[in-house]
Amino acid sequence: MSAEKIIDGGQETDGQGGPRTYSGPILDGKLVVESAESAYMAGRQANIPLIIGNCSAEIGGPFVSISKSKEELFSLFGELESDAKAAYDPDGDKNFNEVQTKFNTDWVWGEPARMTARAFTTKKAPTYMYQFGYVPAANQKQSPYGAGHGSEVSFVFNTLNARWGAPAEATPEEKELAKVMSTYWANFAKTGNPNGQGLTEWPGYNAKTELMLDIELNGKPVSKPDPRKARFDVIQKAVKYRHRLQPRGI
Repeated sequence: MSAEKIIDGGQETDGQGGPRTYSGPILDGKLVVESAESAYMAGRQANIPLIIGNCSAEIGGPFVSISKSKEELFSLFGELESDAKAAYDPDGDKNFNEVQTKFNTDWVWGEPARMTARAFTTKKAPTYMYQFGYVPAANQKQSPYGAGHGSEVSFVFNTLNARWGAPAEATPEEKELAKVMSTYWANFAKTGNPNGQGLTEWPGYNAKTELMLDIELNGKPVSKPDPRKARFDVIQKAVKYRHRLQPRGI
């Protein structure tokens, strides 16, 4: 195929008005012979320490499905429809945009990250999970459901100036959070363990306790059992309905 046909003029939909599509690895049987998921399930991952996680509200809109309502989205879960409602909208008062954003986040990033973490722990590899949910106060109106895709990057690398502009534009709290997060990652790079003096304990992940580090909306790092468990559990069960949705992540 020509490059022009593959690029398709930058079109990211499956035909006019169709669902969104994105480039990704092609299982050609030669260079890429299986998915990461199938490799992990077979124990073929590297036996090395792992940090894995995602932001709390990666992306909204029709990213995974073109559903136009909560009811239509929940119907995609088939016999698990009531479980999905209980996990994502237990009181029936969530708006569709919030449910859709959380579902997109869990389907493509969150639950696959948990699947990966569980696979690595079967090899006794030190594994650390996180969720990044910090949103600057000035941005909380436009990002009401949490931190969007890539929000943690400038904190992990302590490069707030590159993202926010002049140093004065980053608040003291943001500078401290960047210092903390970059220290976690530097410690991990050095030793395979992100913890160190003066840092909130980042517990190792295991499937029994499901402890992780949650960077909350206010930027505070908190060690806790994963609060997304119910949502992840229903996503894990719903994998058999994946033909109705865009592929899962990782």
